[in-house]
Amino acid sequence: MIDTDRITGAAKELGGKVQGAVGDLTGSRRDSAEGRLREAGGQAENLYGQAKDAVRHAADEAHDYAEDAYDRGRHYLREGHDRSAEWPHASLVVAGLVGFGLGLLVSKL
Repeated sequence: MIDTDRITGAAKELGGKVQGAVGDLTGSRRDSAEGRLREAGGQAENLYGQAKDAVRHAADEAHDYAEDAYDRGRHYLREGHDRSAEWPHASLVVAGLVGFGLGLLVSKL
């Protein structure tokens, strides 16, 4: 979805170009200057809209990535739980090794 600032900015930029060109053709410095000012304002608004679109796109990408990571983690947790139920002795050994390792780390501090 395109941001409305991009659309209005592009319209203002085009209007400013036309006004500046008309001012140049008629020799009106005021119209020429106002046109250039409107054109610059339109460019700035267009760039602002593009930045908002880029941030929105990045946020959507991050959300999708986080959702995928959550789903993978839930799958691995379920798979680990199922395997630990199949081999309860192995689970006890792993838990004991983790506890022993943590005890060694804490005792060294």
